[in-house]
Amino acid sequence: MPRLLSALLVALAAGPAAAAPNVVLIVGDDQGWRDYGFMGHAHVRTPHLDRLAAQSLRFDRGYVPTSLCRASLATMITGLYPHQHLITSNDPPLPPGLTGAAANRDAGFLAQRAEMVRLFERSPTLPRLLGPSGYASLQTGKWWEGNACRCGGFTEAMTHGDPDKGGRHGDAGLTIGRQGLAPVKDFLAAAKKDGKPFFVWYAPMMPHTPHNPPDRLFAKYKDKTPSVHVARYWAMCEWFDETVGELLAELDATGQAANTLVVYLHDNGWLQDPNAAVYLPRSKRSPYDGGLRTPVLVRWPGRVAPGRSDTPVSSIDLAPTVLAAAGARVPSTLPGVNLLDAAALAARPALFGATFEHNAVDIRRPAANLQYRWVLAGGWKLIRPRLAAVPAGRVELFRVDRDPDERDDRAAAEPARVAELTKLLDGWWAGE
Repeated sequence: MPRLLSALLVALAAGPAAAAPNVVLIVGDDQGWRDYGFMGHAHVRTPHLDRLAAQSLRFDRGYVPTSLCRASLATMITGLYPHQHLITSNDPPLPPGLTGAAANRDAGFLAQRAEMVRLFERSPTLPRLLGPSGYASLQTGKWWEGNACRCGGFTEAMTHGDPDKGGRHGDAGLTIGRQGLAPVKDFLAAAKKDGKPFFVWYAPMMPHTPHNPPDRLFAKYKDKTPSVHVARYWAMCEWFDETVGELLAELDATGQAANTLVVYLHDNGWLQDPNAAVYLPRSKRSPYDGGLRTPVLVRWPGRVAPGRSDTPVSSIDLAPTVLAAAGARVPSTLPGVNLLDAAALAARPALFGATFEHNAVDIRRPAANLQYRWVLAGGWKLIRPRLAAVPAGRVELFRVDRDPDERDDRAAAEPARVAELTKLLDGWWAGE
């Protein structure tokens, strides 16, 4: 613990900031936690994120509480767990006998989708909490919760959220990154002219499918693996990295980087199936680290000293970190801790999370949608299934700090530890 604590103490800023910092939150979409140059991947090249990592307080053992995009993104913007903000699943229950486009034309299905957004609106969001401190805010990329200005509190947004015009998970916002960064650049120029601090939500649908990278990038990877699907995914990771580099370069060019807090993570993990354009079972939507783990980077020039920490952290920590940096009110209801508060990180006994159905069973009752709960404490991770939803599930226990691929299940050999971690898990949320 002393070594870990010392790695965090360097992040504590000395003295008050001269002005409220700008905040840029960069969220990757469907990327494996190892799939970065700075995380040691043998082939994937991410030079811009590597540079950001070198300039940041870097948490290599970051987690998202749930491994599906909508619930994970809702946690980032609210600072609450899915069972608190009530967004557990991507979509409402499917109408009997309907799927895909047919379901999306069903009046009852659309009514429940609108109700999910109304449930989300009960929770605080970072743009709303930053607004009283004078922040302008911009949404780009993935956004599921209706109109991003009306429902999320952004002052400007790309996503209209109108289901009659294709609104579901980002609509017009999904062009960001893949078709340039003009909306972000225009927003940064206006914020500079107005002299306002700003918050940018940059969550492009990258490296998310479709894996259709530029030919010049695919050519770099096609001979490094026998799988065309893996090569395309790797090329997508580099394409996403290029867009991050363009965003960071714009902050430099406009002179805004010096007082900008940049935070990076991805929404959930991804393990590419080498035989198809899909993910492997122990990644996205799973309770395993392949779906939950992400690096977390925090860069704030002159305020946060670069360094590395192996202390586990969670995306529930983003909201209190951003609000504290901005000098804004931090609601007492937020369960996370400030990533720059070394003492709070050291004192936290565990991280928690849960995974849920893709289509909810009941949009108002999180427990009805629950598949697994998990807890991470002292290097040990316990996974407990809800047998009503996963009849073939079993309790699993892994020493993830030594077994990051979670292959050596120790549950049968460590019954006392299973009982101890179950008590912690039930004290967090019993799933009822």
